[in-house]
Amino acid sequence: MHDDSSIETRIVGPDEMSRAFSTIIAAFIADPFVRFIWPSPHAYFQNGPRFLREFAGASFEHGSARVSAGFSGAALWLPPGAHSNDDALEVIVRETTAPEHLDDVLLALQQMGEAHPEESHWYLPVIGVEPTAQGRGIGGILMREAVARCDEAQSLAYLESTNPRNISLYKRHGFEVVGEIRVGACPVVTPMIRKPR
Repeated sequence: MHDDSSIETRIVGPDEMSRAFSTIIAAFIADPFVRFIWPSPHAYFQNGPRFLREFAGASFEHGSARVSAGFSGAALWLPPGAHSNDDALEVIVRETTAPEHLDDVLLALQQMGEAHPEESHWYLPVIGVEPTAQGRGIGGILMREAVARCDEAQSLAYLESTNPRNISLYKRHGFEVVGEIRVGACPVVTPMIRKPR
């Protein structure tokens, strides 16, 4: 266990979006699913921020984007009723995905969208800690703050794990695996739900 009582976090607005995105881009540098979309580092760094803006950008407008001090970690949540911009995401994916992976990625993203719970829920598009700060409990504190809010509101929480290594962290915070998305050569994506406590 880490002593994370000294880890401070705060909400960030649209003016700090690019700094938060840089943290996520660093955190996902070796993510199996994301790097399947953009196997080339250049394509990943060029297109990742565009994708994030449409995937999780609404979190900044809703006051549900939170970072740790120094932007070492970030969690970008979408509250009930807020959504990713799926049409814009599809355009970006079609324009930028490695051509040999495009069909698999489009189908995986479609299935990810269909796997969302029908009832009202908080959605976590992305949470990440940049590699040099991992292992210090930053992801845990960002997650704990968010699920506490879900408990207070008695709201369901939902996420997809694109990296099997992270499933244990999510389970520790009350998330349960509710299926698997397997499409062609695409790395497996694992939808997870957390009922309020």
